[in-house]
Formats: sequence, structure tokens, C-alpha cells
Amino acid sequence: MNPLLSRLQPYPFERLRQLFAGVTPNPAYRPISLGIGEPKHPTPRFIKDALAKAMDTPGHDLSGYPPTAGTPELRQACAGWLQRRYGLQVDPARQVLPVNGSREALFAFAQTVIDPTRPAVVVCPNPFYQIYEGAALLAGAEPYYAPSDPKRNFAVDWDSVPASTWEKTQLIFVCSPGNPTGAVMPLEEWKKLFALQDRYGFTIASDECYSEIYFREEPPLGGLEAAAQLGRTDFRKLVAFTSLSKRSNVPGMRSGFVAGDAAIIQAFLLYRTYHGSAMSPIVQSASVAAWNDEAHVVDNREQYRRKFAEVEPVLAKVLDVKLPDASFYLWAGVRGSDTDFARDLLAQYNVTVLPGSYLAREAGGVNPGAGRVRMALVADTAECLEAAQRIVQFVQSKR
Repeated sequence: MNPLLSRLQPYPFERLRQLFAGVTPNPAYRPISLGIGEPKHPTPRFIKDALAKAMDTPGHDLSGYPPTAGTPELRQACAGWLQRRYGLQVDPARQVLPVNGSREALFAFAQTVIDPTRPAVVVCPNPFYQIYEGAALLAGAEPYYAPSDPKRNFAVDWDSVPASTWEKTQLIFVCSPGNPTGAVMPLEEWKKLFALQDRYGFTIASDECYSEIYFREEPPLGGLEAAAQLGRTDFRKLVAFTSLSKRSNVPGMRSGFVAGDAAIIQAFLLYRTYHGSAMSPIVQSASVAAWNDEAHVVDNREQYRRKFAEVEPVLAKVLDVKLPDASFYLWAGVRGSDTDFARDLLAQYNVTVLPGSYLAREAGGVNPGAGRVRMALVADTAECLEAAQRIVQFVQSKR
């Protein structure tokens, strides 16, 4: 058995099940879950139609093995979206690679770029998406948890990472818009990170799966976009990860792509060829349709904007919470134990939220997620609003 498996910590939702063991939710209320970040808006009809049509299209059905590199049509659709969204010019044959969702790709990427024959550190934001940690550990590296600063909208404090850590860093995970905070990294932060990269030589994996759900007029800055604005048009040692799951409400399709440094993309393709990570040809066909359409994305974003406009002011009456830059999460302070809050809320009002401490690690004697909860506003507005009203009653009853 791989001894590194023993270093993996339970996933947040497993810890949540353990926390709720023995809890009997109040039967007077129907259950509402704000715990899991799984999109609940309907999948657009045209994507379903594209899936069905591909089943009967020779060359796109299930009669042959799909290419790991993806079809030229899919790579071109991804490159076209990057051009429309960020104004980027990328080579679809060399700088784009389809993946089976960003989660799978983020994990596999660490296995590709980490050299375990020398000291290896992977820097992660804290709080963070737990795949970063697991990917680092199973690649034979040590994770380092860079703290987020609540006073700066939970921006990562890169300056707090010591030089001795940077010297051993081979990979850094950036999550912008962030999970769970929704914070977007501005150009000055990217400039700082690129300067550190030039000095220490690490690779940057930019996780951008929430990039199309935002609440300001200006769309979130992407990693490749930041590099291009700073004259780094070869995207050296930089790869961006994105997905259709949140953008197009198709988490069950497991479809996304990576783009960036051509040399790294080539190595990643080699790894994926052996790993058996080819995307179904049916999913590839439907993905082409999804990446080529923007109207459904605009509609999806407007649904979230209207929902957050109704729900956030209700919760702000009793919790430390504000509208995020992007993503579909609220990162709320609860004035006390986040685990007690989540357990008691379920027991009394049958609403599930995720304790913030489960999404972070203690570093320097502090768990930056403690005293906060993550709420995924993925259901329809009425259900999310009902959950918010129950949370208000719960907090007021405690006071």
C-alpha cells in the first residue's frame, strides 16, 4: 500500500458527516443544504441536445477510443473562448488540453510537475480547496499553507512565506476567484507572484473554475490574462485550469481544459496518456457547444446576482458577511465555534452549512477558517432565502 495515503486527511464532507452523527434534525422543517458547492441551476437544453446528437454521429459516438489530446474542434473552441473572454491568443494544438473537470486535472498536474528526488514544497492558500493538499502529499511534496488576510478581503499574504520555503517550492496553487472566500487576485498581486517565480523558479497552477460567476461589472482577472498584461506572453511555468461545471451547470459532464506553457502542456499530455484520462467523445462534442455559447453564461450569472442581492442583506443582519467578488459562496463569520454553529443549526432548523475550519489548516497556531462557515447558494432563490431566514431565527434565538 502506498504509505503516502496515510497522510491524507478526511475530506470536509466526511468530517461533516462525523460532526452530524447522532444529530436529529428538527422534523418541523424540510432539509435545506448550503453545504456542497454543486450547481443546481438547470443544465441548458442545447447542451443536452448536443449530447444526444453526438450519440448518433459517426466519429463522435461511443464506437472508438477518444484522443487524450481532445479533438481539434474542442481545442479550437477552448482557444476561441480564451480569446473572447480574456483577449488571449493561444495555440490550440500546443497550449490547450481538455481535462475531465478541474478537480481531476489539479490533482494530476502535481504528479506531473513535482520532482520528488529533491526537496519539494507546494504552496497553497489557506483556507483552500483540499485537492491541493492531497495532490502535494501524493506527489511526495510538503504542503505549505500561506495565510489569507481578512483585512484585505482574504487576499493571500505571499509576503509571509519565508525565503527558505520559496527556495524549496516547486508548485504553487492559486485560486482566483477563491474557494471559499470568493476573493479575486488583482494585477499587483500577480506581479508580485511572478517576481517570486522569476527568483525561485516554481510552477504556478491557477485554478479559475469560478471565473464566470461574479458580482462586479469588471470580470475577474485570469492568470494568463495577468501574464499577458505584464508582457509574459509565453506563459512560462504558468497553467490555468477552468471548467464547465459552474459556468454551464454541467458538473456531471466532468469537462474542462487547461491552457498555458506549451512545454508543460506537452508533459501533462504525456502523463495523461498513461493515466487514461481521455474525455468521452460525446462529452467533447457537447463541450464544443458549451464553450461556443455565451448567452447561457450571462443568464446563469444574472440568476446568481439576483439571488445574492436578496439573500446577503438578510444574513448580514446577524452575521459578519458581505458580497464576495465572485463565486457562489458566502464566507460568514459566526462569533464563536463554527462546528457548534453548523451542528446546532442542523439540529434546530434543518439547514446544512460547512464549518470554515474544515476548509483550512492550523498554521502558526491559527486556523484561518475557524469561526466562519461556508454557504453555497446553489439552489433556487426561494430555497436559499428560506435558509437565510431560518439562520436569522437561529442566531437571534442564541442571543
